[in-house]
Amino acid sequence: MEIVKRPAPPAGLRRRLWRLPIVLYRVGLGRLLGQRIMLLTHTGRVSGRPRQAVIEVVQHDEQGYVAASGFGRRADWYRNVMATPEVTLHVGGRAVQATAAPIPEEQGAEIMAAYAPR
Repeated sequence: MEIVKRPAPPAGLRRRLWRLPIVLYRVGLGRLLGQRIMLLTHTGRVSGRPRQAVIEVVQHDEQGYVAASGFGRRADWYRNVMATPEVTLHVGGRAVQATAAPIPEEQGAEIMAAYAPR
C-alpha cells in the first residue's frame, strides 16, 4: 500500500476542536466517548512533562489496545511514546497502565483493512 499524501496536523481552531475530547476526560465524562476513543497520557520526549492526546482505538482484545496515528510517525504523541513507552490509557471510565509498542507494518495493514468497514 502506498501513501500518497499525509494530512498536516491540525492548527489553530481546528487543533482546539480536535483536542476537545480531552476536556471531557478531564471532567470525568470520558465514558461518553465509548470504547472507540481513548485518552493517552504519555511523557514529552523533550520536556519530560506529562502530555495527553485523544486517539481512536482501532482494535482491542486481551493483548491490549491498538491505535493508529492519523498523522503517521511524525505525530508528536507517537514520537513521545516511542521515546518513553510507559503510558496510561483512559478508555471509557477506566484507566490502564500500559507499555506501548509499534506493530509491524504488515500486521498494521491487516488490522486497518479489517477496521475500515466498521
